[in-house]
Order: sequence, then structure tokens, then C-alpha cells
Amino acid sequence: MCQGGSKGLVRQDTPLKTRPVSPYTLQAPVEADGLSWPSAGARVRVEEGTEEEAARAARIADAVKTILTELGEDVTREGLLDTPQRYAKAMLYFTKGYQDNILNDVINNAVFDEDHDEMVIVRDIEIHSLCEHHLVPFFGKVHIGYIPRRRVLGLSKLARLAEMYARRLQVQERLTKQIAMALQDILRPRGVAVVVEATHMCMVSRGVQKSGSSTVTSCMLGCFRDMHKTREEFLNLLRNRSV
Repeated sequence: MCQGGSKGLVRQDTPLKTRPVSPYTLQAPVEADGLSWPSAGARVRVEEGTEEEAARAARIADAVKTILTELGEDVTREGLLDTPQRYAKAMLYFTKGYQDNILNDVINNAVFDEDHDEMVIVRDIEIHSLCEHHLVPFFGKVHIGYIPRRRVLGLSKLARLAEMYARRLQVQERLTKQIAMALQDILRPRGVAVVVEATHMCMVSRGVQKSGSSTVTSCMLGCFRDMHKTREEFLNLLRNRSV
């Protein structure tokens, strides 16, 4: 579960020396301008035009040439001639979630008043992301559940929400929490539950090299955190793939 720090404990090892809350976070999930936890550089990307974007891609390509050269490669040989440019475009795509406005680009007026107060679950949402520690992929599935308080979200928007946060440099724990807290902030439901199952290439292809391993993280808010039976119902529905 997404359990936050001990009450009364003040963190001395964080830049803000912030008192932990539950779930522990230093930032609001959705900011006033519709963006959501982007870095300062990501805000620049949102506002730049075509020329600025092309210049950014060229700078990334130049940096990749340096990396390839330091690895011992010849950047002028046929196989690598256009690799820096291709890599730059790929990285900008892999991190396109920084440029999404959560209210306009993702939700886009898809919140509806509906007389429904039972659990809504969307399972097996595929995600692909980049580990911020090694810049290698991790991928898997996201399962999202919530209990409405007379407001529901278009089902495809749950997948869009997961995709937006996944298309950033991430750690799985933060990705899980961001999806849950953003949905809680948008709908104000009775509760939100998010489970992420992923395989990390930084663990499979390097380091301990344990193929077949997977990581599972969860974040439970509202009644999913407070009520054992509600949480168990959600988890049982995830286990029972025949439902």
C-alpha cells in the first residue's frame, strides 16, 4: 500500500524538510494551469514552437554523437549516420507526457454526472516508460479502480491518464501514486485504487539480470485504504481474469 511516513516525523534529508503526509508527496497532483508535476524544463517544452522543438532535437542529437564516440563507435559509419537524429526523436516521443495538459489534452470534458456508486475498474492498461535511474525501459500493466460520488470519467480517459504519466522519466512507485492522486483530484470519488505490474529492463538486462522478475506497486486512497472489504473486492476482481 501507499503508506506515507510516520506521524510527527519531520524529514531532514529532503530539500524542503517537509513533514510527510499520507500518501507522502511534495506536490499537488494537478496544478492550476492543468499541468501535473512537470519539471521547469518540461514547462518550456509545452510552450515552445516548431523551430524551438527542432533546435532541441538537434541538441539532443549532438549529445548522442558524443556518447557514441565515447563508447568507441564511429558516428560516420553507415549504420550510425542517422542514429543520433532518430534517437532524439524517439526520446522526445518517449517523454511526450511532460507536454500534456491533464485537463485539456487528457480529460477534455469527459467527466459526467451519473447515478452510479459502485466500483468501476479498468484492467490491463498497457504502459511503457523509462526508468529515470538508468534511462532504460520498464513496461507492464496498470489496473485502475474507483467508486464514484455521482461523477464518472470516460473509460478511455483512465488509459490516457496512465499513458500521460508513463511517458515521462519515472520510477514505478511515483507513477502509481500520480495516477491515483490525479484521479482523486479530478473526480473526488469515494476512493481510488491503482495497481501497477511491470518488468524493469534495468533489472533484467543489467545488474542482477533476473529475467522473469516483475515489480508490483499499489496506491489506495479513500475507502480503498480505510475499508478492508472494499480493498479485497478490488484485488479479488483483479485476480479473477474470467470476470
